[in-house]
Amino acid sequence: MHRGQERRGYFKGDLTKFVAIAFNGRNLKYVNASELPQLRSTHQKYIFLNTESSTNQPICNPLWDNFFNWTSSYKLNSDVIYSYIYIRDMNGVHVGPRIDIDWVNDMKKIDDTLKEKLKSKNKAAAWFVSHCITRSKREKYVKSLQKALEPYDLTVDIYGSCGTCVCHWYEKEKCWAMVSSDYYFYLSFENAFAEDYVTEKLLTALNNDAVPIVLGGSNYTRFLPPGSYIDARLHEPESLAHVMADIIANPSKYHEFFRWRNHYKYSEPEQIEDVCNLCSALNDESMVTMKSTYPHFRSWWNPNWEERCQDDSWGS
Repeated sequence: MHRGQERRGYFKGDLTKFVAIAFNGRNLKYVNASELPQLRSTHQKYIFLNTESSTNQPICNPLWDNFFNWTSSYKLNSDVIYSYIYIRDMNGVHVGPRIDIDWVNDMKKIDDTLKEKLKSKNKAAAWFVSHCITRSKREKYVKSLQKALEPYDLTVDIYGSCGTCVCHWYEKEKCWAMVSSDYYFYLSFENAFAEDYVTEKLLTALNNDAVPIVLGGSNYTRFLPPGSYIDARLHEPESLAHVMADIIANPSKYHEFFRWRNHYKYSEPEQIEDVCNLCSALNDESMVTMKSTYPHFRSWWNPNWEERCQDDSWGS
């Protein structure tokens, strides 16, 4: 916007001039109707933007039903996906996560170089965690898992404020190297159960030569190839302890979990990528010309919103 535009009053109080307005989902709790734009142009998009779990941050106020044109979040049915992780093929093409992701069926075996690297491991599982009491109750599962591992002489080493092991975040490269060299498994446990809520915790395992043991409310087949992870929700702690001990005792079984590395690369998206995705959508004529809103937005964001809103004094 140049000075001539500013003198003519462009964007000064007239929000209808903007092509899109993004609303931070974390702040909706504090917004009332009088604070919203009073004029709304038919050409512009109101966008709900949030990366926080819908379980921890439900939307309770009916004000937001039939309000948003687009959504941009970690949910894979968002208009513009704002994911914590990117999956690319070996050519660098972005392939996921997606609801209907098509994984390679016959993945290649790992090579001898990786097999040799994995030989250094001598500890069962690591977990880096700072939130000790969570809605997912992951801490209770881990406590039971630790007890179940005792007969196998195995442990979960907990780093951070919730455990007794120490590896400082300012030395995180050293911490990741330790995971890579020492640990068979890494606990990628989410702090809340919500559809598609899979955070960067998963990358700690995948990019540091450890098998992820996941715990969350997601369908992990949208995020991980078959045979590359263990889903803790499918096991009682005693069952999981047995599975872990069996895999550790059988290197050939352990090697199978790493076949994905011949076909995919995992990373956090660069911030500019998420911004570019939104800009691309705003320049996509087929998307921009669609005239629609989310009539039941609260249910889209969290199907259990009524129960969650009764639990908390959320108010929005």
